[in-house]
Amino acid sequence: MANDTLDKILKTLTGIVVRRDDRIAVLDETRLPERMDALIEEAVLGEDAAKAAARWVIWEASQALGIRPASIHAFYMAMGRGEVPGRFTVPAINLRMLVYDAARAAFRAARRIDAGALIFEIARSEIAYTDQRPAEYVSAVLAAAIREGHRGPVFIQGDHFQASGKKYAAAPEAELQAIRDLILEAVGAGLYNIDIDTSTLVDLAQPTLDAQQKLNSLLCADLTAFIRSHEPAGVTVSVGGEIGEVGLKNSTPEDLDAFMRGYDARIGAAAGISKISIQTGTSHGGVVLPDGSIAKAAIDFDVLKVLSEKARREYGLGGAVQHGASTLPESAFHKFVEAGTCEVHLATAFQSLVIEHEAVPEALRHDMYEWLRTNAADERKPKDTDAQFFYKARKKAIGPFKQRFWNLPADARASIGGSLEKTFAFLFGQLGIAGTAAAVKTITAAPEVHQPLPSGGVKSVKGENVDGLAD
Repeated sequence: MANDTLDKILKTLTGIVVRRDDRIAVLDETRLPERMDALIEEAVLGEDAAKAAARWVIWEASQALGIRPASIHAFYMAMGRGEVPGRFTVPAINLRMLVYDAARAAFRAARRIDAGALIFEIARSEIAYTDQRPAEYVSAVLAAAIREGHRGPVFIQGDHFQASGKKYAAAPEAELQAIRDLILEAVGAGLYNIDIDTSTLVDLAQPTLDAQQKLNSLLCADLTAFIRSHEPAGVTVSVGGEIGEVGLKNSTPEDLDAFMRGYDARIGAAAGISKISIQTGTSHGGVVLPDGSIAKAAIDFDVLKVLSEKARREYGLGGAVQHGASTLPESAFHKFVEAGTCEVHLATAFQSLVIEHEAVPEALRHDMYEWLRTNAADERKPKDTDAQFFYKARKKAIGPFKQRFWNLPADARASIGGSLEKTFAFLFGQLGIAGTAAAVKTITAAPEVHQPLPSGGVKSVKGENVDGLAD
């Protein structure tokens, strides 16, 4: 049945691609992009056998075209050695909604300025509440790359593969196994960049910094070693660590030293992390005020500068990473480059742009919010206004309403994509990634990695309760 479904999909691509044993050969590169719209719809919304077959075709066609998921590890280590020309900060963009359309917009904005240093990412929590497993996310990004004529490495990242402090305290091995299982799924799908976040286990009640960071550093090293033992041939997955939980105490150079002492002692001679996430004053999604507006965030750019320089100079890393930045004012983004920030994570503003876009029918937003009143009522704080509650909780409606957003008219989706493209173009310009495509292609190895022929439907994965995980 699975091969019958694959044959049916391949028949729609006659003269464009052909299956040769367990590979795809592209016969007509000019006609393939226009077929991506239908193919990715099967990969996201089709029956299980069609999903598996469409995802396989997208993956293998991408491999044939040289559009390959890749690790940014070597690029960041070269940044740490000062071997990458120019000053820029790599944007890591979390796409929660209309991922195919949003990724197309990002590729269009990147191609106009010859940018290659950008990352598409999805967090552990987002995988659950957006109802998109890693294989679906990768398929959407690769299909978008084909559709927009991209060639070269594509960086796709597992963001905040985070340990829940509450779950770890109750059942540590079960929580670690959940992260290991997710790592296996993610790497198998093509997420060759993984941000390990065990900063939730930092214990500030301990008397010394080494003791405070001990569990964080040891578990991050153990999970790094686990990743290293499951990498595809020729791939060194880029692993990120984190020393300060976003939304809590700002990080210090002493925190970094304490973390790295424990981490390096544990990881030994194996390849370690390529970057370090720190806390500088932001929070995920921003702080929403009673009228629904977002409070002004205060980032300590001096902390970013000092820790980025220290991470490069003393530990050979690409630098420091900033989370929770998409809701900052436009005037702030160029400061990341000035501070030498390695990578900045951007998420909630893109979600807000889609939900609030004029092309989205008011009836759809109304239905989302009514769904939240019933299904997310336990997240509402006693003093929350409707505006505060809906802003904070509406991410939980993304999965249940995914198909309705996919089913928006073509002109509505195109309008949303155009608005996203303008936003990406501004951010990419402010972060200085113009002209980075050549360096990415020169430094980054993107070996061929092939997926086995689909032998059934997509693998069923039990959904997670993600309460308490960052996004």
